[in-house]
Amino acid sequence: MAFQNKNLSVIAYANGFTLWHYAATETMTTISASGYFNSVKTLMNTGDIVIINASDNTSIKKISVNDSVTVADLA
Repeated sequence: MAFQNKNLSVIAYANGFTLWHYAATETMTTISASGYFNSVKTLMNTGDIVIINASDNTSIKKISVNDSVTVADLA
């Protein structure tokens, strides 16, 4: 299943930073793939954080926005 906007929500927003939450039935590998969030690319900014509840795991990821949206583990 592809990205669904109804599964994405804003938890907090301040000073240009957004904390997102996304819950879906896909696996973490699918949701973490580059470009998965491209349909909301204009809403997300590099440095934002997303909490992902996937079918097989829960994780906190950082967002990078370039040609596509990518999410990566926090360092």
